[in-house]
Amino acid sequence: MRAVPWLLPTVLMFALSGAACAATPATAPGTPSVTLRGHAFTVELAGTPAEQEHGLMERTSMPADHGMLFVFPDDEPRTFWMKNTLIPLDMLFFDAAHKLVTIQADAQPCKADPCKLYPSNAPARYVLELNAGTAAKLGVHEGDVITFSDVPAGSQ
Repeated sequence: MRAVPWLLPTVLMFALSGAACAATPATAPGTPSVTLRGHAFTVELAGTPAEQEHGLMERTSMPADHGMLFVFPDDEPRTFWMKNTLIPLDMLFFDAAHKLVTIQADAQPCKADPCKLYPSNAPARYVLELNAGTAAKLGVHEGDVITFSDVPAGSQ
């Protein structure tokens, strides 16, 4: 994804593809993962501005038990978009206490401006992107709590 200068710094553009979930196996030791509603997802971490700007742009698929976890240094309202993202996503926004504050379900790919914006309804520190439909399959709702495994301490 690309940053839009007039939207920065409080707005982040992103693109990722996440996980459509069936029963998920345990992740390998040392591999960053998150657990939401009893389902584990292997995650790629997007912690730097460059990683966050690019997200999962231009990817054509993502395994059902994978996602991308965006980690920010503070709690702020966050806004993402789907520019150059090729697969639909669910975007789940979490606060510093790991509580789900916003669900943006079934965000659709965008190939040309203007692209739809997907904001959080409250300040968020983490954003988990999963394959579209995953949140509905899991019965995810605001207030759910996410847990981290093998996510570096500075990322939590």
